[in-house]
Amino acid sequence: MPAKVVATIEHEFDLVAKLNYAPYFLTVHDIVQFARSRGILCQGRGSAANSAICYCLGITSVDPTKHDLLFERFVSAARDEPPDIDVDFEHERREEVIQYIYQRYGRERAGLAATVITYRSKLAIREVGKVLGLTPDTIGALSKATWGRGNGLGCQSAPNIDPA
Repeated sequence: MPAKVVATIEHEFDLVAKLNYAPYFLTVHDIVQFARSRGILCQGRGSAANSAICYCLGITSVDPTKHDLLFERFVSAARDEPPDIDVDFEHERREEVIQYIYQRYGRERAGLAATVITYRSKLAIREVGKVLGLTPDTIGALSKATWGRGNGLGCQSAPNIDPA
């Protein structure tokens, strides 16, 4: 192993030990291993990709020998907050992972977090139009048929569209 990578891992181990985060890393590793053992697609992402430890544990796929990692972007003693390891699981099989977490660690020790994205009317129409494969001209005409800023929940007015 290159000396630079050894130094990186030793630096990370020192900080993780100092902040007592090893159980957290090992818990995430356990959950990822469970998912992979069942053929459930998963991938660590976000600032956790700056961690050689996460790479060595198989949580992320950013190879520390090929990239200069900035671990302090991920974990820092100065910030005094636990690391944020985001792992995306295959949505069709996410429930299996959740049930494993409940069974292994207990419901009282588990929590769910989600991100909800809301779009204003015109952007929502543009995104849906792209997904449906509509031409840019059609998407533009549909988005111009809305008025106002929208409420973030959908369109304020629906354009009259003649399917014929």
